[in-house]
Amino acid sequence: MKIRSWLFVPGDSERKLAKAATCGADVVIVDLEDAVASEAKPAARAAAFEWVDAYRTQLVAGNKFARWVRINSLQGEEWRADLAAIMPAAPDGVMLPKAEGPEQVQQLAAELFEWEERLDLPLSSTRILPQVGETPMSALTIGDYAKEEVLRIIGLAWGSEDLASAIGATRRRDAKGEWTDLFRMVRSTLLLTAHARGIAPIETAFADFRNLEGLKHAAVQSRADGFVGMLAIHPDQVEIIKTAFSPGDAEIAAAQAIVDLFDANPETAVLQMDGRMVEKPHLEQARQLLASLD
Repeated sequence: MKIRSWLFVPGDSERKLAKAATCGADVVIVDLEDAVASEAKPAARAAAFEWVDAYRTQLVAGNKFARWVRINSLQGEEWRADLAAIMPAAPDGVMLPKAEGPEQVQQLAAELFEWEERLDLPLSSTRILPQVGETPMSALTIGDYAKEEVLRIIGLAWGSEDLASAIGATRRRDAKGEWTDLFRMVRSTLLLTAHARGIAPIETAFADFRNLEGLKHAAVQSRADGFVGMLAIHPDQVEIIKTAFSPGDAEIAAAQAIVDLFDANPETAVLQMDGRMVEKPHLEQARQLLASLD
């Protein structure tokens, strides 16, 4: 499954839910958390169930997508009601916001196991994407995911706006548009932790959804930094993200050339190609790129 673009859709918006399946996103996340006011959550749960259940085929207009739901955080009381509403529709995954360490994810995983068993769903089929760095404790426990194996986790995503609110920060980027030190630390720790664990690092959403040029720049830089996908908050962002996180023809050809070169010289650790040295790390990177095309 491709996981380049993750599109949030408010669970209480019938109009936006109706369009979500045709937006071309790799993953559609029906949001029951921040996008939904407290009084609207019961209706949003019902709408989330209907949408996730209706698109079990996951194929609309030639686009295959995964059906995810962002539940409320485990710090409150709403999340169990979220699971009770959506699990009968067998979502592909659950995003856990404000995740404060592997223990919380393990708690969610245990609940999901019970629901799968109760509903006769394939065990461990519901994946989890923790959204980390959104509270001080959530930021401080990012590295713990590298030390503990937590089943069901497909990757790690992060969010900057909740953390800024939690600590009273009035800015997230400096005058040049670069992340300030705190947010750079959170982002870098997530990136290293995800790669250490062998799971997907997912970039935070680009908040200014009207600034498509700014989004393109941010997405290209994120992929260059090692992220494999990015959150989206508007359908117009989806194609830009997908393009940024998809290798171009020249990149694919270069990767194939590296693989072919090492296949022709299996006993050699360092080779020359186009006037530069290529080594085993380049070979592994090339293989990963080609594997991502499947």
